[in-house]
Amino acid sequence: MRGIILAGGTGSRLYPLTRVTNKHLLPVYNKPMIFYPLYALKSAGITNVLIVSGKGHSGSFLELLGSGANVGMKISYEVQEEAGGIAQALSLAEDFANNEKVVVILGDNIFEDDIKSAVDEFKATPRGARVFLKEVKNPQAYGVADIQGENIKNIIEKPKNPPSSLAVTGCYMYDPQVFDIIKGLKPSHRGELEITDVNNFYIEQGTLKYSVLDGFWGDGGESFDSLMEAGRLIQNSHLAHVDEHLCVNENEKAENQNSKIDRGHQSIKDLFTSSEVSVDKVQ
Repeated sequence: MRGIILAGGTGSRLYPLTRVTNKHLLPVYNKPMIFYPLYALKSAGITNVLIVSGKGHSGSFLELLGSGANVGMKISYEVQEEAGGIAQALSLAEDFANNEKVVVILGDNIFEDDIKSAVDEFKATPRGARVFLKEVKNPQAYGVADIQGENIKNIIEKPKNPPSSLAVTGCYMYDPQVFDIIKGLKPSHRGELEITDVNNFYIEQGTLKYSVLDGFWGDGGESFDSLMEAGRLIQNSHLAHVDEHLCVNENEKAENQNSKIDRGHQSIKDLFTSSEVSVDKVQ
């Protein structure tokens, strides 16, 4: 299987941070945003990856990641000349996919869960697609899955009356027919080729499966608040210990855990000290 990271867009919701750089290169806690989808793919055993970016800052990705050798991956690049939707950006990866199954991740999506088991299961599936769902508090802002039994009946984009609280996240798995499906799509009212239409095609075909995420799902490109929240979530997770080579720094992780334990002991000590002082004052 091959990996595709879609990292285009103008980043208008994060302006002026994105005035001189692509939003996927902005720092999220201690790493550039693009490192997190790369790590998700690498952890799942996918090391041959294409990054699709806009033409404005595509050279910055090359400057940061090069061939991918420094992160233990093989990275290729493709330029999306103009905004045309997620599905249109994915269509640019047809030659790269080379008739293989693909895992697609939006470059501003951050996943705490390890997706390897789902990837391995999809590899063994003859055909079809798989999406990842996450329960959210405001499903009206997302594409929402209408679940019937063990299957997704439909995916509704930004529904006024959501059929569930399960949002479709920005990680998808597709078989090679996805590129033919995209060629048959018509632009939406936004003038874009929608990934929801791709997923609903697989639903009608009866071949779309799903996984529900347990860990956090962060969207670093939605707003300034979501960018800050993503950093906070990462700070308190194993993702904080992923180094510049996309490996988990075990020494740093152990030091951090010991530091938390020490702080906990100090807090307990302070509590008893405070209590003793209070008793002395009473006496």
